[in-house]
Amino acid sequence: MSRSRKSYATNGHGTRRGPEKAVIAAVRLPKQRRWEVEESLEELAGLAMAAGATVVHRVIQERGSPTPSLYFGSGKVEEIAEAAKAAGGNLFISDDPLSPIQERNISETLGIKVIDRTALILDIFAQRARTAEGKLQVELAQLTYLLPRLVGQWSHLERLGGGIGTRGPGETQLESDRRVIRRRVMQLTRDLEHVQSHRRLQRTGRRRSGVPIVALVGYTNAGKTTLLNRLSGSRLTAADKLFVTLDPAARLVEQGPRPFILTDTVGFIRKLPHELVAAFRATLEELQDADVIVHVVDATHAAVEEQMEAVERILVELEVLHRPTVLALNKIDRMDHAPALDALAARREGVGISAVTGQGLPDLLKAIDRVLPVSGAITLRIPHNDGAALALCYERGRVLGRVDEPQHVVVDVELPPAWAGPLAGYRVLN
Repeated sequence: MSRSRKSYATNGHGTRRGPEKAVIAAVRLPKQRRWEVEESLEELAGLAMAAGATVVHRVIQERGSPTPSLYFGSGKVEEIAEAAKAAGGNLFISDDPLSPIQERNISETLGIKVIDRTALILDIFAQRARTAEGKLQVELAQLTYLLPRLVGQWSHLERLGGGIGTRGPGETQLESDRRVIRRRVMQLTRDLEHVQSHRRLQRTGRRRSGVPIVALVGYTNAGKTTLLNRLSGSRLTAADKLFVTLDPAARLVEQGPRPFILTDTVGFIRKLPHELVAAFRATLEELQDADVIVHVVDATHAAVEEQMEAVERILVELEVLHRPTVLALNKIDRMDHAPALDALAARREGVGISAVTGQGLPDLLKAIDRVLPVSGAITLRIPHNDGAALALCYERGRVLGRVDEPQHVVVDVELPPAWAGPLAGYRVLN
């Protein structure tokens, strides 16, 4: 699919025929609940529309297990072929991962292009990547996904038969393509290692500032960027779409009891391609440096619990689930029934907020402040002529008490370790 705003098919001569018309399908296995499969297929439809396609038909097949050659049953694939022809479909999207062989076999049966959810998500990321870093990460994920699928790309050049003397130009081209892709993957990996080093320096700089770091995580379209904008006064792009934010952002938040740096990262999704998690590891390492994680949830979504579990699975993979976490139940301005929100908040110990209206944000900031690490309260006796030291207590710490004396100001203050040291000369030992 094209990287333009909409995806267009061509007639073989480069002439656009309009948006691609997609048939989407999923297999429901015995252990899966039907509503979960329906919800996943609905999400797939949203992904297809985000990529610029129009969904013209949906299929759910119930099977004991996928078939090795087609994933779906052969009879169901024939039905899909008829439905695609009747609806004018020119693209088939599977909600489940397809092996290269399954993808090839389905395509031959349907006579149209076939992709799976992973390829669709990669296409959306390719459309949305704006920075050089984002493009590097997306290209690496795409090439990693493409490499095992090169077989069959040159079948029209292959010679029939086997053995000596039948090594045709198609196989030669295949090996050549593999070498080119492997070299490019190695180059991208090296480039991303430089990005990783640069990000490490940035994080070190933020650490030296003594300001604690809070990271936003959540399912795609949960409202993380809107929340960051609301708390920091930024104007980063936020929209009611899937995967609007790919590149991380860091902004200073000074609204709460203590200032902190708030970072935003790419949104997660069920069945997030492993290639993306690996390629975006340099970006996602921002989470590993956070003092606190704020898990932003769309409290209005029907599958809110499943979305939360999907995010938590990725946090486990990134080894950051143990970090202090605050659950932000977003979009409460859209909720009609307060009891449903109260039940969810009680079950998950969350804070109800609206990033759009600002409702509940003071409670969220208090919840964040409660779990931010501190070095413990210390007593400082600061002379009046050192106003900078006193200002530092208010800007970088939390002042618990203050007594003004003729020559000094005595403050009880909680400070991050990085700032407690420079003020150690004013410390009053009990």
